[in-house]
Amino acid sequence: MIAKTFFGFEEILAKELQTLGAQNVEQGVRMVSFMGDKGFMYKANLSLRTALKILKPIYFFKANNEQALYKGILGVNWSKYINANQTFVIDTTVHSEYFNHSEFVSQKCKDAIVDQFRERTGSRPSIDKAYPDLRINIHIDKDQVSVALDTSGNSLNQRGYRTATNIAPINEVLAAGILLLSGWEGQAHFLDPMCGSGTFLAEAAMIACNIPANINRREFAFEKWNDWDNELFDQIMNSLLKKVTEFRYSIKGYDKAPSAIAKAKANIKNANLEEYITIEERNFFDTEKESEGKLHIVFNPPYDERLDIHMEEFYKNIGDTLKKNYPGTDAWFITANLEALKFVGLKPSRKIKLFNGSLEARLVKYEMYEGSKRTKFNPTSSAS
Repeated sequence: MIAKTFFGFEEILAKELQTLGAQNVEQGVRMVSFMGDKGFMYKANLSLRTALKILKPIYFFKANNEQALYKGILGVNWSKYINANQTFVIDTTVHSEYFNHSEFVSQKCKDAIVDQFRERTGSRPSIDKAYPDLRINIHIDKDQVSVALDTSGNSLNQRGYRTATNIAPINEVLAAGILLLSGWEGQAHFLDPMCGSGTFLAEAAMIACNIPANINRREFAFEKWNDWDNELFDQIMNSLLKKVTEFRYSIKGYDKAPSAIAKAKANIKNANLEEYITIEERNFFDTEKESEGKLHIVFNPPYDERLDIHMEEFYKNIGDTLKKNYPGTDAWFITANLEALKFVGLKPSRKIKLFNGSLEARLVKYEMYEGSKRTKFNPTSSAS
């Protein structure tokens, strides 16, 4: 199978798969391939935090023109996967000098499938873009054609808990990946000081308690397949729920907008995570660290693509607030405004290149020490 992901998440997705028990895990670009049985396919869709889709390849062939493509698609016995009174849709990705348009490729592949059914049964399955019984994925790289079944359906970032959102909410898979890259495992207090609709909070709580990422999702594509095994799925779900753990620390979210607070609270309630998360209407720049011990901060500050703010002053305030009010803190945030980072006034200890949608972004880490950094490393430096 193939798990699709965002650029920069390949390694953490591979680690997730290995931890779940996948075999032959291999990283690619924006994807990780692996081996597993039907039960593992269910488990991967339920559990993986950094996967966007799980594809199950069923056929490979070479094609450098439309006749070869049509013939190749006819090489699949489609009645194994769908019958004439069901529906299907084709998603196509093309990187090839032989084929210019993904729409054309989808159309040609559809013709081949429909013709095969007409010839064998006299009737044909129809196209349904919204709720198909089978979602087929065609990937062409040069002359290599890969045919796969989409086991997930809608992208796996659609967890099912987020019904209310603000301007440009962060993708749930992107949020989970950022948390995992930041080293978050639930071993400290957590704060998102600009929590928006609460995505980081929900994903942080699910990671901390080992709650399956897609536990609240309504459906997966494989539930419409001919070999759907409801009993096996329930068995997998129950075994995952038995592994949920307790969380001993606090998870807090602040936002200065009352509308954001209302949405975040609604989403956290939908996710059944209210017992772990506190959300307060506060301006981060007027706050200070309230918990003892290490604090883990992760947030997604606004940048000028989305909101009208004074960039230089805003990012300077982030740096000043962290420096003055948050000792003993590891603070991480993502921004696509690479210029604005200069105004934070702190030196990041890590910078990771990611993409937020089509925007190139940086995930940065700032370490705030208890006392000054100098006294941390040289306790005698203040003695005279």
